[in-house]
Amino acid sequence: MANISFYLFEQSPERQVESACRLCRKILRQPERIWLYASDTQLQQQLDERLWSFDDTSFIPHGIDQIDARICISAQLPEQSDWIVFNFNDQALEQFEKFSHIIEIIENNESAKQQGREKFKQYRRLGVEARTFKL
Repeated sequence: MANISFYLFEQSPERQVESACRLCRKILRQPERIWLYASDTQLQQQLDERLWSFDDTSFIPHGIDQIDARICISAQLPEQSDWIVFNFNDQALEQFEKFSHIIEIIENNESAKQQGREKFKQYRRLGVEARTFKL
């Protein structure tokens, strides 16, 4: 069964890109690989730029469409199932069973929260019980 986690920012004004970088740094302490699934090329660029500069003491290795990197930013979903997928798109991932973990980051604004609620309902309709972490 796929592991799906929603990170819901209720208090913090932290942006989705910042949150993703913070989680990536934490996840990379384990031997995991991360796929940042974003079809918006502007968002891909923001993720790319922020991963370069996020941590003053260590570079977070990544690349756009570089499937050999520990973090891959792409508009496509990965072929292999050994990825943790951050979903930055508008819809829930219907092929959720294919991946070890799916992460949804919900910013602290009304449109993001509404979209998050819709994704949560989509996963529930697909028979998945997602976990929510309120931050």
